[in-house]
Amino acid sequence: MSNDAVSAVINVDIEGPQISKHVYGHFAEHLGRCIYGGFYVGEDSDIPNVRGIRLDVVEALRALDIPNLRWPGGCFADEYHWMDGIGPKEDRAVMINTHWGGVEEDNSFGTHEFMDLCELLETEPYIAGNVGSGTVREMSEWIEYLTREGDSPMVRLRKANGREAPWKVKFWGLGNEPWGCGGNMNAEQYALEARKFATYCRDYGDNKLYRIAAGAADADYQWTQKLMEQLGHLGCQRVERKLYQAVSLHYYTIGGTWDKKGDAKEFSTDEYYTTMLKALHTDELLTGHSNVMDLYDPTKEIGIVMDEWGTWWDVEPGTNPGFLYQQNTMRDALVASLHFDIFHKHADRLVMANIAQTVNVLQAMILTDPDSGALVLTPTYHVFQMNKGHQDAASLRVDAPAGLPTREVDGKELPTVSVSASRKDGRLLVSLSNLDAEAGQDVEVDLRGGGLGEFEALILTADSLQAHNTPEALEAVAPRAHEGVKLEGSKLRVHLPAHSFVTVSGALA
Repeated sequence: MSNDAVSAVINVDIEGPQISKHVYGHFAEHLGRCIYGGFYVGEDSDIPNVRGIRLDVVEALRALDIPNLRWPGGCFADEYHWMDGIGPKEDRAVMINTHWGGVEEDNSFGTHEFMDLCELLETEPYIAGNVGSGTVREMSEWIEYLTREGDSPMVRLRKANGREAPWKVKFWGLGNEPWGCGGNMNAEQYALEARKFATYCRDYGDNKLYRIAAGAADADYQWTQKLMEQLGHLGCQRVERKLYQAVSLHYYTIGGTWDKKGDAKEFSTDEYYTTMLKALHTDELLTGHSNVMDLYDPTKEIGIVMDEWGTWWDVEPGTNPGFLYQQNTMRDALVASLHFDIFHKHADRLVMANIAQTVNVLQAMILTDPDSGALVLTPTYHVFQMNKGHQDAASLRVDAPAGLPTREVDGKELPTVSVSASRKDGRLLVSLSNLDAEAGQDVEVDLRGGGLGEFEALILTADSLQAHNTPEALEAVAPRAHEGVKLEGSKLRVHLPAHSFVTVSGALA
């Protein structure tokens, strides 16, 4: 271990807030090839499927212990009318997906297909309701259709469509981005809409809804304030009168500008560092929105749901601009690992996060080749896989008494080492990222209040930041055993090569 090693301290016997498994959530929108050609290939496809749902995608996501899946959007949610997607497929209405490519949507993947997918994944559904172009009655009846027992018009309709028993659907979004594609409302307008829609989102039987108000983009703290004020008007201290249980937040990591976001595969070292600084901004945003919420909800009963996050690059050349298909490199993996360290830090308020999106869109877990049908696991997928032990674990505070190494980027300081840790069921998991593009870093972690027995160390890195996986090179970026980790007494000594992500896990002694 070099003399300039980073020193960190973890008190393994002092547990912090629980890291909700739901911060490892996912997002699937009717956008490009996420649903059709991604999750859903149809029953007549040569690709192995169950009722049209692609089996290898299901198996890959189950290996991540996927906790939830958000659907049908996104912007698509606020032009989606759920009754168009039930009943015999040949009778379902065709619509135009005006947001994403102007393609025809035949509604062959609808409510029953989504719930079937969630059951195959063994994950919880998170449904975003239509506030922008829908009605209160429409959302209310969707909830009744899905979750009510007994007898009612919607229950009879569900049974007529082949589902006898109700489903469990806890998470419901009250629209999506109402400040933009979801209605172009101001904060005051939407706060009143959220109050009205939430009133008619009913609990049926033991299915208790967790209503998520559509929150701000980026640093629009006034939006969050207006939503929290609305709860205050109803008596926020009385739990039974709360109309929504969480407020969402959207923030994308874009290395360039909205007009020219940058290339997913071809980028300079300077562009890489700018990207990492943009990713780090997530910490500032979560702190700022939580501070606003603390004024109205100091006991943190209302959660933050960051249900859209991830990198957004220019689409791959030759692909439909409205399909948002981009490659996924080692840079994207480090954006993800840094986000998770930030999410763990905010475990007291952050209750869910959903990366955009799961298959073939933006910072995807999985890419499916439209010609060969091959399935590619991206570098970001492997970060989720290596980190899954943090789900529902107790967060552990990580201190660096002498500070972390930094690099000046665009006039700001970027820490080049990031660490988070948790414990669960007598096991410790430490995640470490080296954001330095060119230089390795040694980290010495002092484990206090408990020892570590046998451990496993994994590393995710590549020869270059631009490295990515393809059907011809499925494991160009893939985890492998890491020999650069030693345990000496209570000191865990970890070598982090340049641009690498490392996890160390083992039983606490």
